Amino acid sequence: MKKIKFIPMLMLLGLMLSCKDQLDVKNPNQPTTGSADTESGLLNLAQGAIYVNGFYTVKYGGFYGTFWGDPFSYHEIMGDNVGVEAANQRLNEIGVANYVIMDDGSKVINPNSPKSQIEMIRQVNINANASDNPLYYEWAYMYSLNSGANNVLALIDKTTFTGDAESKKNALRAWAYWWKGYAYGRIGSIYYAGIINDEPTGTNDKFVSKEAIIAESNANYDKAAAALSAVTSVADYSTVIGKIIPSFFQVGKGGVLTPDMWKRNINSMKARNILVNTPVKDMSAAQWASIIALTKDGVTATDKVFTARSNETSDFIGATGNTPSALSTGITKVTSFKISERLVQDFKKGDKRLENNFAIETNPWIGNNDRGNIFNTRYGMIDGGKGLPGVVVLGNKSVGEYEFYMATTYEENQLTMAEAMINSGDIEGGLKIIDAVRKLQGAGLPAVAGTGLTLASAKEEIRSERRVVLPFRGLAFYDARRWGVINDVSAGGGRTNAVVVSKAGAVNTKATINYNFLDYWDVPANELAYNKAGDGSVAVQNPKGL
Repeated sequence: MKKIKFIPMLMLLGLMLSCKDQLDVKNPNQPTTGSADTESGLLNLAQGAIYVNGFYTVKYGGFYGTFWGDPFSYHEIMGDNVGVEAANQRLNEIGVANYVIMDDGSKVINPNSPKSQIEMIRQVNINANASDNPLYYEWAYMYSLNSGANNVLALIDKTTFTGDAESKKNALRAWAYWWKGYAYGRIGSIYYAGIINDEPTGTNDKFVSKEAIIAESNANYDKAAAALSAVTSVADYSTVIGKIIPSFFQVGKGGVLTPDMWKRNINSMKARNILVNTPVKDMSAAQWASIIALTKDGVTATDKVFTARSNETSDFIGATGNTPSALSTGITKVTSFKISERLVQDFKKGDKRLENNFAIETNPWIGNNDRGNIFNTRYGMIDGGKGLPGVVVLGNKSVGEYEFYMATTYEENQLTMAEAMINSGDIEGGLKIIDAVRKLQGAGLPAVAGTGLTLASAKEEIRSERRVVLPFRGLAFYDARRWGVINDVSAGGGRTNAVVVSKAGAVNTKATINYNFLDYWDVPANELAYNKAGDGSVAVQNPKGL
């Protein structure tokens, strides 16, 4: 086996896609970049390098999903939005709490061996485990995405363009740098260390800190913004972006972003980089101020964002699988993921979003006792919603109906701004934003602004609202980590007064859950086996739990 992450994945363009009208990658079975020396060829490459190489083609051992399936879903599982019984790629173990104490005082420990998630991660993170190592996948996908973007950048100045060549080149530069920023943002937000690589092929052995990786993410976002500012012909720019983004993605909130829309998306992602990588207790006034400044110039309610949808041939995502939402939608006896009781618990009484999306089933779903201790649930997610007018729908398994958000959104931007305002002394300003988001989603809840909430109560409003508004978007673990929920109970972590359904079907309402999860993952052993850390590298293993 070669080095796992910097294999020149553009050699695989289009192999997994059949819809040539929408994802038009030329000569999918010919392992060359020859077609990329023309304008049309480079546009095909720019599309495939991101959508195919970055999110679709990493196949290893027994894993045949996409990035949005298991790797992305780990975040929803560890953030306790969903529970899983299935054992493939350690899905059922990655989110099992160390223990839960029920209302009667009984203690139910992690049924797996070893008994803690941290120990499990260290045990399975060996190269010999191959596809059974959950740490491998996000690393492999995001470095494949980075490599694909590097290949696009390497070819831009070697290609002849019609029309306003510089505007078209800058559209492609913005595209590549945006996705590089995205890739580094995800790497730095989950791994303890990483590699910075701008070469189209090959790698290096200098591992840098997660903080340096996040800085590199921001640097690439800035390069994307600079390229967008250099566009002089919006028509030629739009032609390029319109051909790269598949047409069946260009509906709803998806579509061709104007340069200004895209720059606002960048600001929202930079705000995310700050927010999700700093514990709330450690956030400085300057960081909150930076977030406020970025989000005030972030995604607006009318901006286009980066989305994906299913089509009849499931070219990118499937209507009934591949995303956390699709895997959670339907009655629990047939869904892969089970709706967490704690997610439902975070909806306020009378919230129409709860009524429209979740239903109590006749009998609680009770999983195998040897697979988990908090995943039993009474709730299923209604396919397509209950039909309440004007109320957001969280899951729809009809082809093309579910709008999957690949990056940031208006709602995320607003709630990030609200949290920063609340923590900067403007409690009322933050609460007004929460009220506005609830109104936008049809929650039907009374206003919380103007009710005299304390700082602690306002913080609880934003905590629960992010849970309710942003499920299935790969943010749940980041939030649980920065709020300290994943920490050991002895360190102030865990969740109290939690709703937990016991193996006997009894509903506990005052349970204590001790998650005790690893906050940042070690570098995958599948990487280090073929690319040992060289001189000047930082530690590649998180000292937590050692």
